[in-house]
Amino acid sequence: MKLFHTSDWHLGRMLYGRSLLPDQRHFLKEILLPAAEREKPLCVIIAGDVYDRQIAPPEAIRLFDETLNQLVELGCHVAVISGNHDGAGRMALLKSALKKSGVYFSTELEDAFSPILLEEEGQQVQLFLLPYFDPAAVRDYFQDDSLRGESACMKQLISQMSPLFLPDCLHVLVTHCFAAGSLTSDSESTVLVGGSGEIPPELFASFDYVALGHLHGPQRAGEKGRYSGSPLKYSIDEAGQKKSFVQLEAARGKITETLFPIEPLRDVRKISGLFQELMCQEASCEDYVELELLDKTPILLAAEQLRPYYPNLLAVTNNWAASSTGERSKRLKGQNELTIFRSFLDDVCGLTPDEEDITLFQELLREREASQK
Repeated sequence: MKLFHTSDWHLGRMLYGRSLLPDQRHFLKEILLPAAEREKPLCVIIAGDVYDRQIAPPEAIRLFDETLNQLVELGCHVAVISGNHDGAGRMALLKSALKKSGVYFSTELEDAFSPILLEEEGQQVQLFLLPYFDPAAVRDYFQDDSLRGESACMKQLISQMSPLFLPDCLHVLVTHCFAAGSLTSDSESTVLVGGSGEIPPELFASFDYVALGHLHGPQRAGEKGRYSGSPLKYSIDEAGQKKSFVQLEAARGKITETLFPIEPLRDVRKISGLFQELMCQEASCEDYVELELLDKTPILLAAEQLRPYYPNLLAVTNNWAASSTGERSKRLKGQNELTIFRSFLDDVCGLTPDEEDITLFQELLREREASQK
């Protein structure tokens, strides 16, 4: 029996003001769906954060609807939990009707106690679908005010799942949380990262596999847990990550994992170099890039000059600017405006102001002083 584990699609996400829907469509249409057609998984698990925000844009909803429809046509079951970015109430619409097509949405705590039983060629797998939760919701569900922090709440939830385990069956938990000791990325919500939000991976010991969502870097979480990671890079600090989704194979009473690498439509990269070197591109670079200039002198309008070679340029940084600004501030502390003006033109523009420049500057100073009276 094969299963796919993926998460954190964040459909509708923007990167520096650019819509990533074309890149997300490429992942779903050109990578995930062809893999599902080729490998024929019995179920595709989506461990939360299907959407990037609770009120998702219509284009993102349509893309998800198309993907679900095609997975069902391929004969796949689909198991989805709501993440902290998803609107759980909106995702719950039609979930009873969709269940008849083998599409299971878990959006409330009580859904976790109705496990999905998958059967194929004599192998059985129980899926426990636990959506994103906050401690207040768990306290209310169990009517227990002593439950404080995600760790205590997760322990209580798992204690209620364990009696539901079927014998001679593999047990898989799908949940959306921050497992202690895991590595974070800049693109993740900081609300659940750190402190009382950390859940010890040891709590997952009773399961054969825990399909995790929330953190965007693919990684293991203890012995039983794994983050599939997001299919795309959603921040510059993810540039070095190798994105993937997980194929699980359940056979002879155990689960094995295979990572399927994802080749994006456009990569996210950070490139360092001298300005003239970066301008020597034979063809334009379509990736999303942040450029770090290593020049020791300023480059005026660097982004505008580089953009034809990097049409998806996200930002340009220059370490010279930060260091030189600090040094210039110390040197010019207490100097008059004209001295500061001369220094700026010399340091930044490489120019020496002539008499006309100085006259114009002094006129502007007088206008500013008059406007402040």
